[in-house]
Amino acid sequence: MKLENLKPAQGSTTKKVRVGRGIGSGIGKTSGKGHKGQNARSGGGVKAGFEGGNIPMIRKIPIRGFNNFNYRKVYSTVNVGDLEIFEPNTEITEELLYETRVIGKRQPYGLKVLGNGNLTKPLTIHGAKATKSAIEKIEKAGGKFIPEE
Repeated sequence: MKLENLKPAQGSTTKKVRVGRGIGSGIGKTSGKGHKGQNARSGGGVKAGFEGGNIPMIRKIPIRGFNNFNYRKVYSTVNVGDLEIFEPNTEITEELLYETRVIGKRQPYGLKVLGNGNLTKPLTIHGAKATKSAIEKIEKAGGKFIPEE
């Protein structure tokens, strides 16, 4: 195999369709758009979900539940089992977890520690919140949780 002998596999490349280039192309004259009508015009067509002037189905479906997007509090969450990678007596903050890629994104309301997994090393954890089970596991391992505001 030489560089000058390389070519794409059979059937992997197809020519671009050139519409409106004569009767012999098979897509000449009206360019596959038919005669007249909304879809034949430039900029024509209807937006997704348009049902010919009827009330769209999405607007007929009843609204259910409650959505609190404007006022919800979003925390960066970490399980106590994920903190096992740190050395004993380490001061753990949200910044440290972000730098070590334990959490992927820093959230506006800080760090929340959840109680999933086990912890065997004494660690000092600074965070906004922690569950009861997380605090129990941290203290059982000899560490402490320091809430921050």
